[in-house]
Amino acid sequence: MQPLVNRDNHTYLYRQVADIIRQMQINGTLKAGERIPSLRQLATTLNISVPTVKQAYEELERIGMLESRPKSGYFLRVNPPGNAVPRKPKLATKALPVSRQQLIEQAYNAIHVPGIIPLGICNPVAALPSNKALARCMRRVMSMAGEQAIGYGPFAGFEPLKRQLALRYLDMDMKVNPDQIVITNGAQEALTLALKLVASPGDIIAVESPCYFGILELIESLGMLAYEIPVCPQEGISVDDVIQALDRHPIKACVLSSSITNPMGALNSEESKRQLVALLEARRVYLVEDDVYGDLYFGEKRGLPAQRYATQGWVLTCSSFSKTAAPSHRVGWLLAPGLANQAASLKRALSCSSSLLNQWSLSEFIGSGEYDRYLRQLRQVLFTNKERMLACIARHFVSGTRVSNPAGGAVLWLELPKKLDGNMLFQQALPLGVSLMPGTLFAPSDKYRHCIRLSYGLPWSSQVEDAVAAIGQLSKCQHS
Repeated sequence: MQPLVNRDNHTYLYRQVADIIRQMQINGTLKAGERIPSLRQLATTLNISVPTVKQAYEELERIGMLESRPKSGYFLRVNPPGNAVPRKPKLATKALPVSRQQLIEQAYNAIHVPGIIPLGICNPVAALPSNKALARCMRRVMSMAGEQAIGYGPFAGFEPLKRQLALRYLDMDMKVNPDQIVITNGAQEALTLALKLVASPGDIIAVESPCYFGILELIESLGMLAYEIPVCPQEGISVDDVIQALDRHPIKACVLSSSITNPMGALNSEESKRQLVALLEARRVYLVEDDVYGDLYFGEKRGLPAQRYATQGWVLTCSSFSKTAAPSHRVGWLLAPGLANQAASLKRALSCSSSLLNQWSLSEFIGSGEYDRYLRQLRQVLFTNKERMLACIARHFVSGTRVSNPAGGAVLWLELPKKLDGNMLFQQALPLGVSLMPGTLFAPSDKYRHCIRLSYGLPWSSQVEDAVAAIGQLSKCQHS
């Protein structure tokens, strides 16, 4: 059967074409040095325009997979980049306590060593560091409001910012009352509030596997247990797996990323989100939705939050501007229909209020239209960086390495041959001036010891490429 593009897919057509060529290389349909289908031939086969195919080919040429020859067409390079995606993990057999604080501290300390290439930290805005528009907004607020802007703000958050967030949700066909939103100190505080509201020490919390280690650290600090639900690299969480988990264990809440997962970068389909929300509402199990990467999609349109399909108040959505505008601002939010008053009271007890100046500046940033312009630039830079890092990994890492091909975000998940040790790679890379995140951080079990996470959320340079190559060489040495 001929490969087809899907116009209903969230991914741009030219990127779907690039993925088709990449898959043909991976499965052996295209051999190194062979001429690939002409622009017109593939356009006819896929029923798309010639310029769309040309855009895909130019993208693949830029990352080193194809080469163009005058009057001859495009050819697959002799050593083209290409990796299989990671395997889907198995469903866990039991809930586990979490104990990862010591390794997390080591990994974070390594990020701040002077001169280090921080491939371990996920800081997408570092890829496009000159955010002059936000700086202008902050200066304008200080000029306009003066001392008022550096005083205490309302406990539940700055009203104009909450109205801007409600308008953004309206663009996603979600009718949100600003009073349902509580501004927090980053997404981590939003997640903390959400879990404290819906669960207690000793409760079982279902999490993605692999899962962002900050969520696991939070579960550990609250005295709860984590139950792993596997993430498929292409399709995200399976509703059937969630059903099995709920049937086997008294799960109190699920903490899941419905749009772009971390670290896998998977995107759940809208139908999957709809089914998941309906299931959890029927079972009266809370869904705490981590949506911090939702705006960093690589397709034509944003995936909708799971909150869009909620009808009974069993979904709480957490997000922030840390990954999309300014990490140091520490401005996040919790959308909690039905629980907003309790969330605001808990927020007041935990940290009083969030920075008024930062909230005010972000409100101006969004309202001016500059935020969306910045996001468009950032997504393009991140996508290009992703392609470059995938090509670099394919050239330099040990044979048998599997790599995610994320639908958004700023990280890659690498599954190395089983005999390799990601913790050892972490320790070996530090003297070379490179940091990474070992896979053991991303689960309460030890199943990902042979995995690592790398970030492409930083300005691409020869130093970054050398750092990826250095880790790749370490993987080969460890495998030999």
